[in-house]
Amino acid sequence: MQPTRRLLAALALWLLVGLLTLIESRLTPVWQAIPVVLAVLAALDLLGLIATPSPRIKRELPAIWPLAVWQTVELSLVKRGIGSTRLDIQEHLPEAMESQGLPATVTLKAGKVLHLRYKARSLQRGEREIELCEIRLTARFGLFNQIRRIELPSTFRVYPNFAEVARYTLLATDNRLSQLGIRVRPRRGEGLEFHQLREYRLGDSPRQVDWKATSRLRKLISREYQDERDQQVLLMLDTGFRMRAQDDALSHFDQTLNSVLLLAHAVSHQGDAVGLMTFAGTDRYLAPAKGAHVVKAIMNRVFDLEPTDSTPDFLRAVQVLSGRLRKRSLVVILTNVRDEDGRDLQEACRVLGRRHLVLVATLREHLFTTLHAQSAADVDEAFTLAAAEDYLALRQRQLHALSHAGVLVLDTEPEKLAVGLVNRYLEVKRSGRL
Repeated sequence: MQPTRRLLAALALWLLVGLLTLIESRLTPVWQAIPVVLAVLAALDLLGLIATPSPRIKRELPAIWPLAVWQTVELSLVKRGIGSTRLDIQEHLPEAMESQGLPATVTLKAGKVLHLRYKARSLQRGEREIELCEIRLTARFGLFNQIRRIELPSTFRVYPNFAEVARYTLLATDNRLSQLGIRVRPRRGEGLEFHQLREYRLGDSPRQVDWKATSRLRKLISREYQDERDQQVLLMLDTGFRMRAQDDALSHFDQTLNSVLLLAHAVSHQGDAVGLMTFAGTDRYLAPAKGAHVVKAIMNRVFDLEPTDSTPDFLRAVQVLSGRLRKRSLVVILTNVRDEDGRDLQEACRVLGRRHLVLVATLREHLFTTLHAQSAADVDEAFTLAAAEDYLALRQRQLHALSHAGVLVLDTEPEKLAVGLVNRYLEVKRSGRL
């Protein structure tokens, strides 16, 4: 039980009247009556709160949440007994969760169900639980309120943001992938793998004309090709300490996981096989496979992953992968290249490059981009900017060395990683390098 401001105000009024009785004795009966009235009202409030049963509460929420995406949670409240009850309601959300629309004040009426909806989002992946729902009942005369915590466990899973996957599917159906920033260059039936015969269209290359079919049907017939659909992509995900870097609400690791899902979906959509391997503290492997189920399998493998304290050992990871992956594949290394990587990363890419095509996707921190554009205002800032420039120069030297060795490099900011990866993959498909 807790006294309310109304009760405190009434007690303050009683004290004020008591002071006034020192000046005007005729107020003495009023001063003596106030505590009696307050005591009666307080007793009625206390008894009323004790006799008021807690409402029945049911919580409904999605079983699967995308990371950092607002979801709707609904509370259904039913009053027990007669009359009406006014209460405040709050949810005990776990760490790294935000809400909109809470706390809320509602009035419950007997025999009616009240539906309260609010928005919530989780900034942390994994198995999550909302355990307690807290209500605050206010007594009839408003002198006391009572806080009750109702156990109402609801578990759900927070996955990397798969909203972009759904959007990709929708836009791909309508041939509007450019709205995502994905460059889909139209081709005139030219590709690497024969698809079908069709009537000649204006603009077709003479090399596409199938002269045997043309002579047989007595009209121009062209061959139509498509990109080869029996290729493999393996995603190597760094789970080391450097992926903890964070520019906005999401860490680089979370941004990378979101990108992994979109790229896996794009690969699967193209008819290729996609797999996953993690290294630097966490060792998980999913062999490349084809089909719509692959994206779901990857989500289930990575939804509870968190960066570790380990330093990535690229050479060891590549040696492990070489024993698992035999068929030539596009191997995408997702990491944050630092100046200290040097020969280790280059040697790892050289070993991989003997059989596979290698793409190193590295995340660029916003901080260094901002520092690069600034000018020094004093000596301390000058030293800071000089150190940042030196770091960027060494990092760029690493990337140039990788490119010179025949490794594909994608150096981008975290929020642009997903689209950049899909574009690079599609470019590889069109070039025939895989």
